Amino acid sequence: MQDVPLFERLEQFLGYFQAIRERSPQTIREYRYDLVLFFRFMLNHRGQTAADGPFNQIRIDQIDDDFLRSVSLTDLYAYMTWLSRERHNAPPTRARKVSALRSFFGYLKQKANVISEDPTAGLESPKQIRRLPRYLSLEESKQLLAAADQPEDDLSARDYCILTLFLNCGMRLSELCSIQLPDWRGDVLTVVGKGGKERTIYLNGACLDALEKHMEQRPKTGLKDPQALFVSNRGTQISPKTVQYLIKRYIKAAGLDPRRYSTHKLRHTAATLMYQYGKVDIRALQMILGHASISTTEIYTHVNSDSLHQAVENNPLNEIRSR
Repeated sequence: MQDVPLFERLEQFLGYFQAIRERSPQTIREYRYDLVLFFRFMLNHRGQTAADGPFNQIRIDQIDDDFLRSVSLTDLYAYMTWLSRERHNAPPTRARKVSALRSFFGYLKQKANVISEDPTAGLESPKQIRRLPRYLSLEESKQLLAAADQPEDDLSARDYCILTLFLNCGMRLSELCSIQLPDWRGDVLTVVGKGGKERTIYLNGACLDALEKHMEQRPKTGLKDPQALFVSNRGTQISPKTVQYLIKRYIKAAGLDPRRYSTHKLRHTAATLMYQYGKVDIRALQMILGHASISTTEIYTHVNSDSLHQAVENNPLNEIRSR
């Protein structure tokens, strides 16, 4: 949908969120896709398109301010029904589209002054089933680190360091890939998280040891990105795709299922291990992970089956037996 001609207000909105709100390129792409889809639906829903024309070729560049002012809550509900019944979008996908609509119409009212009433004000987000995050156990985490601990490999120190930071600090993939050398000072690392927010990460002994060994092995010359902490074998800053590939490789080498575990699951693992073994406060865990809302952090407060079993065993009434 990148080549789809957009109407003026949508172009302005995307520019505002990219330049002023500093949303990531991925977020901008998602907003663009979701909003183009919505306005194609609206034109089709109102019979303002050719009856036999392909849906994915509907042009939206003719949409004007009068059309935007005519969008109602009823239209939005019709769209959400269509997403569910016709496109079989799951609740998380529909929730993302609701977020895009709220952002766009909020912009039209508060920034562009195009509409006086925001039709998304009464739009509810689809109810989602909250699933427990998938994570590696402590033993599986040790297996994964052992799989990367191969001194004969020229990139082993780099890869081991990447895994160590993921499993000990719970950072995001984008945060790790963007680290620059000046971001590391002693036992403190500064990363840029979602929304361009800086976050301080405190490094433990394992992280410091891994970083020092990585720096000993890291190339000193011929680098295209000399300030990048992690570089590829081409001398450029390591890409998210490369990190995802090497994580999958080590997951397989550790005898774990690559279909169950991914790079983001290492973040889940770090959070779970900190909560279960470090007895970290939920607010502190929120700060460590860089969550804007504590409700996001609460998914890591799950307890394992052993803890549940032990809680039942420790019930004082467990000592009472019938005569």
